[in-house]
Amino acid sequence: MTIEIRPLRAEDFRDVGRIFFCAVHEGTRHAYTLEQRRAWAGDTIDLSRWKDRLTTLAGFIAEEDGDPVGFMTIDRTGYVDLAFVLPSAAGKGVGGSLLNAVEHWAVANGATRLTSAASLVARSFFEKNGWTVLEEEEIDRQGVVLRRYQMQKTLAEGGQ
Repeated sequence: MTIEIRPLRAEDFRDVGRIFFCAVHEGTRHAYTLEQRRAWAGDTIDLSRWKDRLTTLAGFIAEEDGDPVGFMTIDRTGYVDLAFVLPSAAGKGVGGSLLNAVEHWAVANGATRLTSAASLVARSFFEKNGWTVLEEEEIDRQGVVLRRYQMQKTLAEGGQ
């Protein structure tokens, strides 16, 4: 298995939509109810939404032997908005490779810390990578309450 990390491109919208949908519906089923997962990711992959959204996002996509298996987005303030890996690729270093790329990008673009609103599932991943929880919060998605965590990581020179 070879994991390659490359910049996210607008034409990756189909893969990003599929990864997001599968990660939410399959990868978080032990942490969120079906109602919560449906409120979060919908009942189908909304390709037009992803096509529009990817025109405004910066980030990275991970490919395992040429197949897209994960992605992570970041903005110039260091906010990691989206961080998803296919359940079939979980535990193989995909998330860590993406996070490493994001951290280096953030430092190169002047960010001194990373922040994110992490799901129940993502919390442990971020904590294992040096992040801390600032607060737990509940948000409303289409009338359904989802729990998540505001998290941060202070960046050192060089991105680690």
